[in-house]
Amino acid sequence: MKMNPVYKRETTVSSRSFRLALIIMVFNGILALVALLNMYSVVARVKITAEIQYSSFLNLYVFVSVVEFVMLMFIMPALTAGSISGERERQTLDLMLTTTMKPSDIILGKLSASFSTMFILIVSSFPLLAVSFVYGGITFYDVCLLLLCYVAVALLTGSMGICFSAIFKRSTIATVMTYGILILIAAGTYAINVFALSIARMNMNNTYISSVGSMTEQANSGGFLYLLLFNPVATFYVMINGQAGDNQVTGGLNRWFGPHPDNFIMNYWVVISIVIQLALSAIFLLIAIRAINPVKKKPVKQQKEKRKVGVSVPAAGSQL
Repeated sequence: MKMNPVYKRETTVSSRSFRLALIIMVFNGILALVALLNMYSVVARVKITAEIQYSSFLNLYVFVSVVEFVMLMFIMPALTAGSISGERERQTLDLMLTTTMKPSDIILGKLSASFSTMFILIVSSFPLLAVSFVYGGITFYDVCLLLLCYVAVALLTGSMGICFSAIFKRSTIATVMTYGILILIAAGTYAINVFALSIARMNMNNTYISSVGSMTEQANSGGFLYLLLFNPVATFYVMINGQAGDNQVTGGLNRWFGPHPDNFIMNYWVVISIVIQLALSAIFLLIAIRAINPVKKKPVKQQKEKRKVGVSVPAAGSQL
C-alpha cells in the first residue's frame, strides 16, 4: 500500500524534532501531577478519618479525563490551523499542487500527521487512567467509549482547523477563526438552550401565576436541546456522567435544561452525537479540498454570458 507522501514527510520531521517529545512530556506531566495530587488528598483524608473512600479514585478517572479532553480540544486546532496557510506563507503549496498528488492527498496527509501526534498523546496517557482499574468502577467498555469520544473531538477540531487554514491565507486568521467557531459551537448551543429555558419559564410564570413553582419545574428548552448533538463538550459530559454513575442521559441534561421526553435520540445520545461530529468533520475536509483545488469548473451561467458578448466557448467533447 502506497503511503501518503505528505503524511510520511510530516511524521518524519515531527518524530525527529524535539517539539514532539516536549509536547508528550508536558501533556503527561500535567496529567500525572493532577493524578498524584488527587491520590495525595485521598491518602491525607485516610490519615485523618481512617476511612477509604473508593469514590475518590473514580473522581480521579473523571478529573484526569476532563483535563485530557480540554487539552485535546485546544491543542488539535493549534496543530492544524497553520498547516495549509503555512505552506502558502512559505510559497510551497503551489509546488505541492504541481506534483501528481491530489488536493485530497495534501489535506488528508496534513490531518493524518496531526492526528497521529494527538493519538500518541491519548495512548500515552492511558496508564494514568488505568490507575482507577485497581479499585474498580471503570470497565474496558468505558475506556473504549472514552477513546472514541477523544477521536471524534480530535477529528472535528482538526478538520475545522485545516478547513480554515485552506480558506484563509494567513495562519493567524485561520487560528482565530478556528477557535472562534469552536467556542461558538461549544458555548453558543449551550447559551441558546439556557435562553430558551428562561423564555419557557417566563411564559409559564405569566400563564400560570397561581402555580408558579410546580409549572416552572416542567419548563424545558424544547427542541433546542438537540443542538447540543453538535457540541463535543455536551457529548463528553453525557458520556463521563454516565460512567460516573448516572447511566441515563436524561438525568444529566434534564438537570440543566428541564425535563425532556425519553426517545431514541436520548437513549443513544453519545453514539448519535459522535456520528454527527464525524459527519461534520467530513464536510470540513471536503470544503478544504475544494478550497485548494486549482482546477475549478466555470459555471454554466458564466459560459452563457460569454456567448452573449461574442466570446467563443468550446463545446463539451470538442477538440481545442
